Amino acid sequence: MKYVSILLLVCAINFANAQVKLLTLSELDNRVAKGKDTTYVINFWATWCAPCVAELPSFEKLKKEYFKTPVKVILVSMDFKSKLKSDVIPFVKKHKLKSEVYIINEKDQQAFIEKVDKKWSGAIPATLIATRTRRLFFEREFTKNELEDLVKNIVHGDYKP
Repeated sequence: MKYVSILLLVCAINFANAQVKLLTLSELDNRVAKGKDTTYVINFWATWCAPCVAELPSFEKLKKEYFKTPVKVILVSMDFKSKLKSDVIPFVKKHKLKSEVYIINEKDQQAFIEKVDKKWSGAIPATLIATRTRRLFFEREFTKNELEDLVKNIVHGDYKP
């Protein structure tokens, strides 16, 4: 019985780690607005995008480094909602992503893209760094060091665009 309990606990933890939720832009905006002193690092990616997949470990490392601070990493998959069970959840499990992972729940992805940032062409990877009072958008891939330096400078108020 003890081993069955342990096995169930391990399965539950693995399931929780691979949980992917649907997200609308208004839900994301509400979360940022309620974030008080929180800085949100929101990465837009897809399972089929090689540069996106290459930079995901940098976001995971950032999440781990800032675990006890008001910095939150959110990974937003741009895969179609119909790919949630077949592609996104297995991808999250395989890559053992610990960050919060969402998939876009909007009827019109192009309208979503334009609402995130008017200058966004829709290319990924892309990253939005947002607080209640500031939004910085980057339509590019980051190296681990570039991402760490950028977030550190934003959090400490030293970022100059």
